[in-house]
Amino acid sequence: MTVCAIEMTTTAAFTIAADGSYAARLAGEGESLYVERWTLAGPEAYAVPLPLAQPEEADSEVLPLADGRVLIHRRVADRHAFALLYPTGAEAGPSTGELQLGAVDVREGVRLRLLPPSPDGSAAFALATEDTVTTVWQVAGAPFGPQPVARIPGRCSGGVWLDRAGRLLALDRELEGTTKAVAVDLGPGDVSPLLQITEDSDDRLLLADPDSGLLLIRSDAPGESRLGWGVSGSSLPVRFPECLARLGAAHPFAVQPGQALMPETCGVALRLPEGGIGLWRPADRRVFRVGAPAGWLGGTGLWSPQGRLHLPYATPEVSCGIVGLNLPIAPPPPVVLDPPAPTAPRPVPLQQAPLAGR
Repeated sequence: MTVCAIEMTTTAAFTIAADGSYAARLAGEGESLYVERWTLAGPEAYAVPLPLAQPEEADSEVLPLADGRVLIHRRVADRHAFALLYPTGAEAGPSTGELQLGAVDVREGVRLRLLPPSPDGSAAFALATEDTVTTVWQVAGAPFGPQPVARIPGRCSGGVWLDRAGRLLALDRELEGTTKAVAVDLGPGDVSPLLQITEDSDDRLLLADPDSGLLLIRSDAPGESRLGWGVSGSSLPVRFPECLARLGAAHPFAVQPGQALMPETCGVALRLPEGGIGLWRPADRRVFRVGAPAGWLGGTGLWSPQGRLHLPYATPEVSCGIVGLNLPIAPPPPVVLDPPAPTAPRPVPLQQAPLAGR
């Protein structure tokens, strides 16, 4: 299942493991915060609290692993400490186990945050951003504690996985006043261009589906910042549909997996500026707008391969819940009489693709 994790800024933030098996968040109120793990791989979701003797700070980040443990990132003075939390049984009742993984020391002014869950489910990575260089750290799954795995010239943001092995990572790199998405191979640490729609445009990658190759992009190449889509490795141009332009600052947060070689059939879920949800397929010329469930957590969700969108929520009445939505079927496009003869487009690599509307 393909998901997108939202950067943690509030206690409502919610992160789902790449395989959809577990999720985690900071729960509680005020200064009484604790980690809560959700189990999603079953007939009904349920939550397990993972409190420790000392409450967690509001700026801590959490990330679930596929084995059920939860990585927590804490800021301790000038150090960034990482640990794994997990439920344990004890004579006095359930308790929380903690395995310290080590810490990363960074200079003042360096921002370090967790990247979205790795597709392999066993490793976790963080991004340390400076003005002129960015470092990718492996903070879980490494044999000897946190270690740097790639250094990228420039100031990087974002973070989208491009494969199922957790080796290819896309980052939005700001260099010489322009932001372009680049691909980072975390094996050798190599960096290569990924998006370059025009020479001067800011081209960011928001979401990717490794199965179909579908890419969700935001670029100002059309003259203003707009959502667009393309296909990895395709000779076809990036497209900027008018139906997406009308959504303003909408952000895609989940894409339907399992649609190999069929990117136009993938369901895409978007968080709308007004708080609702947009459902869209690249093959459609319209966006279906639906209301978000009460207590929707962190603007996250996940698609099943069958096209059902699952949205997590928590309310005073329901502490752990999932709402399911089906992607509506769009009506067929109107018939156009005597259409003009089609012209064959010139094959162009994605990173050199001209603009196209749809």
